[in-house]
Amino acid sequence: MRTAQAVAWKEIQIYFSSPTAYIVGMMFLALSGFFFARDLNDPFPQASLVNFFDGATIIFILIAPALTMRLMAEEQKLGTIELLLTSPVRDWEVIIGKYVASFVFLIATVSLTLYYTILLYVFASPDPGPIYAGYLGLALYGGAALAIGLLCSTLTSNQIVAAVVAMGILLVMFFADLAADNIGGTASTIISEISIRSHFEDFARGIIDTKHVVYYLSVIAFFLFMSVRALESRRWR
Repeated sequence: MRTAQAVAWKEIQIYFSSPTAYIVGMMFLALSGFFFARDLNDPFPQASLVNFFDGATIIFILIAPALTMRLMAEEQKLGTIELLLTSPVRDWEVIIGKYVASFVFLIATVSLTLYYTILLYVFASPDPGPIYAGYLGLALYGGAALAIGLLCSTLTSNQIVAAVVAMGILLVMFFADLAADNIGGTASTIISEISIRSHFEDFARGIIDTKHVVYYLSVIAFFLFMSVRALESRRWR
């Protein structure tokens, strides 16, 4: 695990010294601020973060691939991937280290939105349950999106291709429940369960269901496993 920690620390330093990462972070804050303030002009605005949480799930489709597209694709493009594969570092340690770094930066960015929560408590009396559950769901949702982006970055040396493919997968998983409504039967149930958005809705309402937690953890584990396998396959090329 020390090696994975070393990889993670190196990537965290790159994140916090990269202008691209800060641009992505500012984009998230600007767009999330728009969703938070969207209904403030209503005569009776709700003292909740539901609009922010719903908007963040859409924003993550854009920023998660942007944060992960460089992680492995750049290593392949620059040829430094060969040094990683021949060094005393296990493949899973490389993947876990890079994933943890991206997750830390994402959480650091999302934590800045706690300012919205402070505003709610200053000017209203919101129910804390949906806020706690919403942030937990947002962390799980973001973690799943990052795992998908990391796999796409592992499969190609082109960062743009990695980002576009990751966005495509996230969009398909985001709108899967809408497609399920038009199918019906057992297939509809299976497709709706794949939807990354439908599993988040309960969190935004303040409900922490083990089913949804297991779903996001399973998505993270699956895509990280596939990333490790994809990295291992390079040894045989």
